[in-house]
Amino acid sequence: MKLTIIGCSGSFPGPDSPSSCYLLEAEGFRMLLDFGNGALGALQRHIGLYDVDAICLSHLHADHCLDMCPYHVVRTYSPTGPLPKVPVYGPSDARRRLNSAYAMPDEPSLDTAFDFVELTPGTFEIGPFEVTTALMNHPVETYGFRVSHGGRSVAYSGDTGESAELVKLAEGVDVFLCEASHLERPGLPPGLHLSGRQAAEHAARAEVETLVLTHLVPWNDSDRVLEEAHGGGFGGRMELARSGACYDLG
Repeated sequence: MKLTIIGCSGSFPGPDSPSSCYLLEAEGFRMLLDFGNGALGALQRHIGLYDVDAICLSHLHADHCLDMCPYHVVRTYSPTGPLPKVPVYGPSDARRRLNSAYAMPDEPSLDTAFDFVELTPGTFEIGPFEVTTALMNHPVETYGFRVSHGGRSVAYSGDTGESAELVKLAEGVDVFLCEASHLERPGLPPGLHLSGRQAAEHAARAEVETLVLTHLVPWNDSDRVLEEAHGGGFGGRMELARSGACYDLG
């Protein structure tokens, strides 16, 4: 299994990264976790335009799903002719919300390119992957993911505040992609996002091997996020997410 970080910028694209998007590959199958704004361009550095086999959307904030709209254009109007629909696993309102975002009168809806599948908490298979989902602590319907293959595993927090479900989801994984949107300060809103310290605390409780701090908001100093994470009691490998970074899990 191979993990590639396509985009890791939180809330909006930054100068060095698109918004959230992560590529998982195994046995020739390619699956995206989230498809935030700006990700489609960077994705083409790693795979072909038509090589996506499945997409999982954690939630419907624009920085996690909006490039579904241009990818609809890619697959609907391809000069190569008709393409198979891509299954899209997302929150209950994904089909309506994304069609509304595209909203081009007299043009095909996103249903010409995608088959929408409603997520619920649980475990199921997508291609060669075993995927487990759990609801996160965020103001809208939001899922975290655990993806396993060949005895290796990756967990992805999506967006979340502090969450016991996230600790269970990430237990013992090889790589934990955990959001770290906040710098520590008084009065941070609960049930919205994590700080670097809180991300490290979740990683420590889950006993993960590697923590990758992601959803890095461009107005924050990422080095400070990492510095604060070192106060979270996590003793494993820890690093900042970077667009283009690859993790070969064997």
